[in-house]
Parts: sequence; C-alpha cells; structure tokens
Amino acid sequence: MNKISKSQFKPRALEIFRDIEATGRALVITDNGEPRIEIRRYRPPSADPLDALRGSVVFFDPETIEFGT
Repeated sequence: MNKISKSQFKPRALEIFRDIEATGRALVITDNGEPRIEIRRYRPPSADPLDALRGSVVFFDPETIEFGT
C-alpha cells in the first residue's frame, strides 16, 4: 500500500483521486509519519451477505479444532 504525507497529498489531491479510481490501489495519508487516513476506491455493498466474509479466513487447520468436547 502506498503512503503519502498530508503536505504532499494536498496539492495533488485530484491527480491522486484519479489514480486510485483508475488503478484501485489504496493510499494511506500520514501525519508526522503516522498513518491517519486510508483512501480507496468505493465498492457498493454486495447483495450476498457472505461476500463480506469472503477472504477473511487467512488460515484454517481442521486438526486444531475440537468439536463436542
């Protein structure tokens, strides 16, 4: 994810918005080196509620799950 300071973002805001819209890459705006705001392309809510969970499980090991104990 790309980062930019507030002072660099301000004069280039429209250019940056167009780039985010075209590429879909998110941008983090920093203040004194600390992340403050993330800007990313808008995605309308999905009609399928499971889409919100899709990709949220990073790792699953069924051998570590205990059922009915």
